Amino acid sequence: MEKILLQTLRGETVARPPVWLMRQAGRILPQYRALRKSLSGFKELVETPELAAEVTLQPVDELGVDAAIIFSDILVIPEALGLPYEMIKGKGPYFPKTIDNPADIQNLNSQSDHIEEQLVYVSEALKKVRQQLAPDKTLIGFGGAPWTLLAYMIEGQGSKTFSKARKFLVQEERAAHQLLEKITEATIFYFQHQQRAGAEVLQLFDSWAGLLSPAQYRTFGLPYVKQILDAVEVPSIFFGKGAFFALSDMQKLPCEALGIDWNMMPSEVRRTLGTQQVVQGNLDPAVLYGSPQSIEKATREMIAAFDGHHIANLGHGVYPDTPLDGVKAFVQTALSYRY
Repeated sequence: MEKILLQTLRGETVARPPVWLMRQAGRILPQYRALRKSLSGFKELVETPELAAEVTLQPVDELGVDAAIIFSDILVIPEALGLPYEMIKGKGPYFPKTIDNPADIQNLNSQSDHIEEQLVYVSEALKKVRQQLAPDKTLIGFGGAPWTLLAYMIEGQGSKTFSKARKFLVQEERAAHQLLEKITEATIFYFQHQQRAGAEVLQLFDSWAGLLSPAQYRTFGLPYVKQILDAVEVPSIFFGKGAFFALSDMQKLPCEALGIDWNMMPSEVRRTLGTQQVVQGNLDPAVLYGSPQSIEKATREMIAAFDGHHIANLGHGVYPDTPLDGVKAFVQTALSYRY
């Protein structure tokens, strides 16, 4: 059976855009919230393959989206390298131990067998999802881009500016490259690990790409992203949030699609990338707080503006308090759209 997401990534003509949502598995679903109440925390869910598979499949069953994205977190790579993280309720990720100086980088372990051993729970969850996923649905694996992971490993938590991490790039440039190389090597092993377990598409998230200047992103961001995508053997999607300044550079990356955030105008994206480049996005997640009619209108306008070679998605992850009816209105509009 044909999978519309894979067809689109191959550049084939399809009747409608495929649709899925970043963060589609999570608090928008009542069945997810019910499961979370019985657990000790977020990490128990991530690290228990049966549970991770269950919540990965929930939005496919509930919403009818075209793809399942494995329930996990980008921070599993820093943890596998030797920096455990905690997920603090109401605050987000926290690293008790951070990279404070170049010597700390030497203590990280990025060997392939170590990464595979540390992250076996992800491959087990992927295998379980593949066994249960409908034949017309696509299984997506993912990971975080090196700059974004470096930012967390140095800052130790979320931040509006990541000034500590950015200072490290300026004051410890050589060490920053050493750390980026370790993260890149580990992520390549991790992506190969996910491919073997059944991931049909891999998405690389650079959540904090927009915090760097164009020159810094060309130095500390894109070269490492390219290394990872060069090593990927399945179709891939790259999402560099806020990196509107790097669209032309991103088009040169060896990936099938580029994720676009909601601050980018579809007309400008098409003018820069051309009509044949597959793009993903970019509805403002806040639109889903609106009425079904307003959501349908905005979704149809977005799809029409990209005019084919497009994956319907949001411009970032769906917000946790988004009404389920709003999410359903978005998905149903995309499913019923015809070019």
